[in-house]
Amino acid sequence: MGQSQARAGRSKPAATREEGEAEKRGDIGRPDATTTAGAEEEGRRRVPRGPAMDTFFLSHGSPTLSIDESIPARHFFKSWIPARVAGDSPPRAILVVSGHWETATPAVNVIRGSNDTIHDFYGFPKPMYQLKYPAPGAPDLAQRTKELLEQAGFGPVKEDHSRGLDHGAWVPLMLMYPDANIPVCQLSVQTDRDGTYHYNLGKALAPLREEGVLILGSGSATHNLRKMGPPDAAVPQWAAEFDAWLKDALLNGRYEDVNRYEEKAPHGKVAHPWPDHFYPLHVVLGAAGESAKAEQIHQSWTNATLSYASYRFTTSN
Repeated sequence: MGQSQARAGRSKPAATREEGEAEKRGDIGRPDATTTAGAEEEGRRRVPRGPAMDTFFLSHGSPTLSIDESIPARHFFKSWIPARVAGDSPPRAILVVSGHWETATPAVNVIRGSNDTIHDFYGFPKPMYQLKYPAPGAPDLAQRTKELLEQAGFGPVKEDHSRGLDHGAWVPLMLMYPDANIPVCQLSVQTDRDGTYHYNLGKALAPLREEGVLILGSGSATHNLRKMGPPDAAVPQWAAEFDAWLKDALLNGRYEDVNRYEEKAPHGKVAHPWPDHFYPLHVVLGAAGESAKAEQIHQSWTNATLSYASYRFTTSN
């Protein structure tokens, strides 16, 4: 990332032949008839409902956020509990949609015990590779997420029983919830699909908000690593204009424009040459619902082009 690169040279997943045929038939988006009896039983064991939680999109920027006190966003993340950003009570569990986990079809990590800490970056200071965030896994949340998605036609949802937390999850969480005592599950993104697909996927997850689950989308408001500059460099026009457009569209409820950002936003392809770090926004926006009100809760920049713009989505009931 300028001085170093994270997750470079990654191969992009391609849809399988079966998925392609299913899409031609129109099967994608329909309930999966192969839902197991176990999943159905899980669906009957409902968690007691309470006040609906807000959803959040967090721009996590560089992995150095984990150690660099000079990054303004670090202080925002550390204020999460003291400022009660997500409310007075801690969530029962956290579902993180990270731009650092891409799969051809939705996948959840089903971890019993503590999550491993994935250091999915290279060329950074050695202390960063010693950091651990051993939050408990959330297998019940993983199964509930799988159930909701498959009922909405987003199946089959794969289970990964070994994958821990990538830095899109553990870096902000270690600052937000430093005790690492809240169960965490991750959900992948599908970069061969579009914003509307991820928005609708998020809509299927809306019931989780009333079950004590905090849904976080972890990505970046702007994400073009090839155009990064020195830490204190001025923000270029293209980045400032895209960031301003996104804020205006969200705060004014133009969510369909956000879903179609590549054609609606200025410099959309420059701000996001690859959509992995933007689709987490669409998921949490969908999970909040059409009547959700957006609020920007942080804004800062580093390295000229990395926006740390972060948003809360509150549903008006």
